[in-house]
Amino acid sequence: MLSLPLLLLLLWGTGSQGFPAATSEIQEQDMEMVKKYLENYYNLNSDEKQMKKMRKSIPVVEKLKQMQKFFGLKVTGKPNAETLNVMKQARCGVPDIAKFVLTEGNPRWEHTNLTYRIENYTPDLPRAVVDHTIEKAFQLWSNVSPLTFTKVFKGQADIMISFVWRDHGDNSPFDGPGGNLAHAFQPGQGIGGDVHFDEEERWTNDFTDYNLYHVAAHELGHSFGLSHSTDIGALMYPTYIFSGDVQLSQDDIDGIQAIYGPSKNPIQPIGPQTPRACDSQLTFDAITTLRGEVMFFKDKFYMRVSSFYPETEVNFIAVFWPTLANGLEAAYEFADRDEIRLFKGHKYWAVRGYDVLPGYPRDIYRSFGFPRSVKSIDAAVFEEDTGKTYFFVANKYWRYDEYKRSMDAGYPKLIADGFPGIGNKVDAVFQKDGFFHFFHKTRQYKFDPKTKRILTLQKANSWFNCR
Repeated sequence: MLSLPLLLLLLWGTGSQGFPAATSEIQEQDMEMVKKYLENYYNLNSDEKQMKKMRKSIPVVEKLKQMQKFFGLKVTGKPNAETLNVMKQARCGVPDIAKFVLTEGNPRWEHTNLTYRIENYTPDLPRAVVDHTIEKAFQLWSNVSPLTFTKVFKGQADIMISFVWRDHGDNSPFDGPGGNLAHAFQPGQGIGGDVHFDEEERWTNDFTDYNLYHVAAHELGHSFGLSHSTDIGALMYPTYIFSGDVQLSQDDIDGIQAIYGPSKNPIQPIGPQTPRACDSQLTFDAITTLRGEVMFFKDKFYMRVSSFYPETEVNFIAVFWPTLANGLEAAYEFADRDEIRLFKGHKYWAVRGYDVLPGYPRDIYRSFGFPRSVKSIDAAVFEEDTGKTYFFVANKYWRYDEYKRSMDAGYPKLIADGFPGIGNKVDAVFQKDGFFHFFHKTRQYKFDPKTKRILTLQKANSWFNCR
C-alpha cells in the first residue's frame, strides 16, 4: 500500500460560476461539498455527529478559515457564496499549504542528473509531439536549476511517465473525464517521482481541453519535491489555468532553487512576478471600464475592481478570454455597442462579455485609419458626451468619431496641448463619471476634459482599497 503523504494527487474538478438558489436541498448539497472539500484538502476528520451540526462545528469553522486565508478570501469561517465558488473551481488534490513550501519531509533527489522514460503514449497527440512536449517540460525546470535530464527507452528510470486508465495499480484510481487529470509522486525509490496522466482526458497542445505541456510541467514540479503555491501566477498554483504560455514565475524559481540550489548559468534567470494590488510601485499596461467595473491589465493578468466585491480580483486574462494575446497595450469600452476593444501592436480585438467577437483580430489601419507609421497604441479612451475615442501614441493623440467611423481632421495633436499637465506620455486611461483618469508609471491624474484641468494626483493603485 502507498502512504498518502507520498502520493501527490492532482484532482481537477469542473469549474462553476454563479451561486445556486438558496433552497434547502441545494444548501444540503453545498454543505456535503464543503465537507468533502475540507476532508480532502484540509484534513478535516469525518465525524457523522459533527457533520450534522457543521455550520457551528469548531473544527469546520477553523478549517474553513484556513481555506479562505489560503485563497485570499475574506476570513469568516462561513461557507458563503464566494467560498463555495472557489470550492467548485478546478483544483488540485494536494492539501493546501502556503507559499512554495516543500512537500512533507522535504524530499529531494540526491543526484541531479535524472533519467526519465515515457512508457506509453496518448492517442490524442502524435508521438513526436508528446516527446517534444515532455522534453520541454523538463527543460523548463533545468533552465533554472542544476537538474539535468536524460531520456531512456527501456528499463527503470528515475521518473516513469505513463498514460493510464481508472484503477491502474497505485491505489489512486482515476475517475474518468473531467475528474483527476494527473498525479505525481515525490522523489524517492520505486514509484517515487513517477507521473501518471489520465488517458480519459483529451490532451492537446493548445488552449482547448487540457494542455499537456502545462500539466506535465506542473506535475514535474511535484516529482522534484515542490508542493503548491498560493501565488496565482505560479505554475505550482493548485488550479489548472492555461494562460496561453507556460513559464515559471519567480515563486516557482525560488521554490526549486530552495531545494537544489541556483542554476549553473552565469546569469541567473528571473521569472515574472504576479502583480500585487497594494504594491506602491505598480504600473499598468492598459485599463478599461467593463459594464460598471474597472479592468486593469498587467502582463498576462487582469485586476478587477467592482462594487460587488470588496477585494481586488487578480487573475489571468485567459480566464476571461482564452484566445486573447497577453501583454495588452491599450483598451477602451464602447458602451453603446456593449463592447470593449483591446489592442496589441497593430491588431485589436472586440469583446462582448466573455466572448471575443468573430472576425477578430483586425488591424488598426483599415478599421481606424491610422497611418502605417503607427505601430501600436499606448492608451485609448471613449468620451461618452461627444462619441469620440482618443488614441494616445508617444507624445501625440488622435481623435476618432465612433459614429462616423472616421478619424477627425487636424490630428494628431500634442498631448501637452490637449491635456495640459499630464505629461507627454500616457500608459493607460479610462473615463468614469465624466472624468478622465490618466496613468503614467506610478502616478494617476484625474482630469476634467471640460475645464482642461487636473483635479487630483494620486498613486496608480489608489483604486485598490489599500491601507
